[in-house]
Amino acid sequence: MNPEDLRYTREHEWVREDGGTVRVGVTDFAQEALGDIVFVTLPDVGAEVTAGQPCGEVESTKSVSDIYAPVSGTVVARNQTLDASPELVNSDPYGEGWMMEIRPDDPASVQGLLDAGSYEAGLESP
Repeated sequence: MNPEDLRYTREHEWVREDGGTVRVGVTDFAQEALGDIVFVTLPDVGAEVTAGQPCGEVESTKSVSDIYAPVSGTVVARNQTLDASPELVNSDPYGEGWMMEIRPDDPASVQGLLDAGSYEAGLESP
């Protein structure tokens, strides 16, 4: 079950609004599909990201997958704990396994993302 207070992308990122920034991570579905995560590559603070474009990578024992920016904006924080403990993405994807914080160019763009019900409905469709 995905938290109701978050927004989601079809690429399995979640977004939590927090004042003027958004915190971003990958969903429980994504971490489950990836398997044991062994390395996370994130953009540097100050980097500009574009909605829908790759901005990092998650490497697991199975594969390497892109992390997509859910909104366009500037990276204002990255979870440096993941450098030493990437497994937090598996154990706590909506908490300690967060990846980055972005200051959106357009704060209203978050409202264009999927709510929990729409995201879950997409998981059930082929």
